[in-house]
Amino acid sequence: MHIHILGICGTFMGGIAILARQLGYTVTGSDVNVYPPMSLQLEEQGISLMEGYEPQHLEPRPDCVVIGNALSRGNPLVEYILNSDIPYTSGPQWLSQHVLGSCWVLGVAGTHGKSTTASMLTWMLEANNLEPGFLIGGVPANFGVSSRVGREPFFVVEADEYDTAFFDKRSKFVHYRPRTLIMNNLEYDHADIFPDLAAIQTQFHHLLRIVPGNGLIVTNDASPALQEVIARGCWTPVETINHADGWSAKLHHEDGSTFDVQFQGRAQGRVEWPLFGLHNVENALAAIAAARHAGVPAGLAIESLSDFRNIKRRMEIRGKVNGVTVYDDFAHHPTAIASTLNGLRQHVGKARIIAVLEPRSNTMRLGVQREALPAALAEADRAIVLHPAGLSWDIAAIFDQATPPVSVADNTETIIDHILQQIEGDTHVLIMSNGGFENLHQRLLERLNMTNMSNKYQG
Repeated sequence: MHIHILGICGTFMGGIAILARQLGYTVTGSDVNVYPPMSLQLEEQGISLMEGYEPQHLEPRPDCVVIGNALSRGNPLVEYILNSDIPYTSGPQWLSQHVLGSCWVLGVAGTHGKSTTASMLTWMLEANNLEPGFLIGGVPANFGVSSRVGREPFFVVEADEYDTAFFDKRSKFVHYRPRTLIMNNLEYDHADIFPDLAAIQTQFHHLLRIVPGNGLIVTNDASPALQEVIARGCWTPVETINHADGWSAKLHHEDGSTFDVQFQGRAQGRVEWPLFGLHNVENALAAIAAARHAGVPAGLAIESLSDFRNIKRRMEIRGKVNGVTVYDDFAHHPTAIASTLNGLRQHVGKARIIAVLEPRSNTMRLGVQREALPAALAEADRAIVLHPAGLSWDIAAIFDQATPPVSVADNTETIIDHILQQIEGDTHVLIMSNGGFENLHQRLLERLNMTNMSNKYQG
């Protein structure tokens, strides 16, 4: 069977393509941006990629086209599919029908931490010889790919609340029918499709409604919005994190790099790992609870975290040059930005932190969360924010009186110049974006290396 995937270089749709190939399908795909690392990952799987969206991409005619949610009416290939009566479906629907039907699905939902928590949970199952399948919105370093079919029954899926496709405006996660569900947290996001928090809560309650009575819901007691969702009606046992009667952590280091895990007041074990940040402690507690529901004793799940390697682009160290450490992070919501910076501050103490932010997400570009941005950057010593073209709000005015001082730059070359001017001794440069940021990380490291070599030569 031949399927063609539109939007194939997105992490989710690329994961669908890899699963289909592993199941023996002939897989081709189109995307407007075909570039590494996803393009290389797909080509290694024997998947043919085409640039753009042209009708000739569907020659020979596939048995089905899987359409990503980035495509809409008016796209030439979408119009051709509709006019030619070619069978089509969405990525979540295809996943549900061809992969998840006979699986014990472990879903990870929430505004923040989905990819990291799903990666932790997958690793806990893998380290205990359960060989789970998975589909994650990133590349877990322990596996090197964003998806695999695995061995039944367990399948871990990042359960995203974003809409499914132009023809199916339900959240993706309602297609997955999880038996074990993690709901990490819930805040307002995705302002391009949700008018308010209440609309997102409705989608989360739709998800909660389909978890069976013999399943498990793991939720964060510190999230009022999630408690409101559960109060609408819940038919499944619930275990909480951040609650005395549920899962909790006792920190041995303020940065979260070492902590004891407790369940209902009883010690379960100690986590010693390379990650840091209180948000990752919460992610770990939720993953331990879910793994326990799948049959992995809490002590063994905890032990496996010592070998857990974080997902790419989550506080990923891209390089170190002459006392300057450059990090790449996916944070793009004020809460995630603040949590990430707080974790880094606890980890590096009084060392200098330069925070660099690209306000790229649809919600950020609409300006819905703009007032919260200065406070989100408060743990940095200096901050630099890109002013992207076409922004509808006055970014300079928002940061005019900010502490720490915030520089607004019109392009990434200017950002690099600002960073180089602000380096003092041991410096940590945290670059945050949910996009490629014009490969800013690598370009900065190259400039740092050039400066270092120049200084050595002059010396």
